[in-house]
Amino acid sequence: MKQAPVPVSIIIPIKNEAPNLPRCLASVQWAGEIFVVDSNSTDGSQKIATENGATVVQFGFNGTWPKKKNWALETLDFKFEWVFILDADEVLTPEAEDEFRRITSDARHPVDGYWINRRFHFMGKWLRHAYWPNWNLRLLKHTKGRYEKLTDAPTNSGDNEVHEHIVINGKTGHLKSVMDHYAFPDVATFVEKHNRYSNWEAHVALDLYLSGKQPALDGGDVSWRRKMKQSVQHLPFRPTLRFLYVYILQRGFLDGKEGYYFARLHGVYELLSVAKIYEMKKRVQAHPD
Repeated sequence: MKQAPVPVSIIIPIKNEAPNLPRCLASVQWAGEIFVVDSNSTDGSQKIATENGATVVQFGFNGTWPKKKNWALETLDFKFEWVFILDADEVLTPEAEDEFRRITSDARHPVDGYWINRRFHFMGKWLRHAYWPNWNLRLLKHTKGRYEKLTDAPTNSGDNEVHEHIVINGKTGHLKSVMDHYAFPDVATFVEKHNRYSNWEAHVALDLYLSGKQPALDGGDVSWRRKMKQSVQHLPFRPTLRFLYVYILQRGFLDGKEGYYFARLHGVYELLSVAKIYEMKKRVQAHPD
């Protein structure tokens, strides 16, 4: 006997994600509602979404804020209390259906948001050490959480949240089920994405430099990572330290050549961020007004 749909709304932000969407949508067909939030894709993504039972909504970015996921949380008319935010290059494992059903079917559930662990796939291989574990808060009661806003600047990093995190007004927990993350099918994709991400990193760092303030989240994995990141901001050789962190401390060396290249590329990402921050500060110092 077929079970009733799980009372959860899935949000999938996209732009030209035709290669990823079928795999992503197939992993959440048990959900009671699926929204694909598009940015005028031209590769047939909208057709794929509707053929797989999703509702397509168009998002128009104004260049600064809000970005796509926060706009969706604020704007969409959800049927259910619980939402799950799933990127098109992510896939929920089969175990998620039963776990989500238990959580979302309980009208008096005491937890307001859940962290889920992601398994990174790079060059066709699951990295079992580099970037593992990797916790993200994605399942939440939609009235209880929003993405943090770290800069008002037009960062040229795209219309989707990059490294902003959801701030929950309430209790959080950790899911047992995991996600598979296929963000980097090849090196070219890694370089393109991290060139944009480093734009965001540089603008956020410049805002902090000009304001003298530091963003913070109360407790949890994100707070720990952010404090660690802030502590190394002024250290020399940051690109080398980033490589060593992924390759040695996270034991990326156990992931073989893929782990080595993954760590090296993160060192390059750090170098891009450092160089762009330096460039922006020089411009501000040369033209303080």
